[in-house]
Amino acid sequence: MKKLLLSLGLTLLLAACASGVKLDDVPVEDKAGAAVTQSAQAQSAVAPVSTIQSKGIDPGSAGVSKVVYFDFDSFVIKAEAQSVIEAHARHLRADNKRRASLEGHTDEQGGREYNLALGQKRAEAVRKALNLLGVPDNQIEAVSFGKEKPAVMGSNETAWSKNRRVEFNYR
Repeated sequence: MKKLLLSLGLTLLLAACASGVKLDDVPVEDKAGAAVTQSAQAQSAVAPVSTIQSKGIDPGSAGVSKVVYFDFDSFVIKAEAQSVIEAHARHLRADNKRRASLEGHTDEQGGREYNLALGQKRAEAVRKALNLLGVPDNQIEAVSFGKEKPAVMGSNETAWSKNRRVEFNYR
């Protein structure tokens, strides 16, 4: 019952969040040159990407993905990402000296400003979810890299789906 209420609250909060950033202003084109609408979004199941952390840096929750993936042109957190966010929230709440940077990323489609705004909205969505789970703002920072730091190089759906993400980086 608690998870249901938490999920409902998170859904309502994300639905109510509005921004002055207009993500619909820049059309995205597919390879055939046709405009892609939100109804034509690609659905995919993406496996987590593992990252290697340097010594002396908090690695985060052991055995938990450090990546939350998003659908095309979306900053809505998928249901399957909830357990990842909850694990990171527990890790951050366990020590108030821990700090995390939430890095929002996009695929290469769309313009630079559009992708920076979308990456920021993705990072902010994860930040708000962590806030709802009791993590204070002073422990997390949301930043956007847009399409500047792809996880996978390539101009196909497989590569793009792995680049639509928010990464947890502990400091």
